[in-house]
Amino acid sequence: MIIESIVTNIEEMPMEELSKRHKEKVLLESSDLVKRIQKVTTDHGKEIGIRLKNPRDLKAGDVLFMDDKNMIIVDVLSDDLLVIRPRSLHEMGTIAHQLGNRHLPAQFENDEMLVQYDYLVEDLLQELQIPYQREARKVKQAFRHIGHSHA
Repeated sequence: MIIESIVTNIEEMPMEELSKRHKEKVLLESSDLVKRIQKVTTDHGKEIGIRLKNPRDLKAGDVLFMDDKNMIIVDVLSDDLLVIRPRSLHEMGTIAHQLGNRHLPAQFENDEMLVQYDYLVEDLLQELQIPYQREARKVKQAFRHIGHSHA
């Protein structure tokens, strides 16, 4: 089976539609969410080729296949993250500036800044006394670097 487009995302589906179908999952590392072409295996052992026609990243909950009885859903493995919880706008600006200088991609959930674990960033957070925790957590989308140059 070759998947060329995403059917929908489970967050956009009514609960009764979700509950009536058997679910298989494709477990991906967050870094694999940016790959448009890949070969994957579901948690039931079914091999699937993904070759997306549209340039779009995969997201947790994307439905790769669905019929009246079955569906195949993208799930994401947990990442080793630093979950940063600044106490003030000043702390947020300070750490955002420092991480930006290092070109580290970040994500935001509520009042938390998420970055992939890096011992140097952990040392920086300790030095700046900015609250954080190291956690294994699933992210919904890939960490993506923003391309630019220092011209």
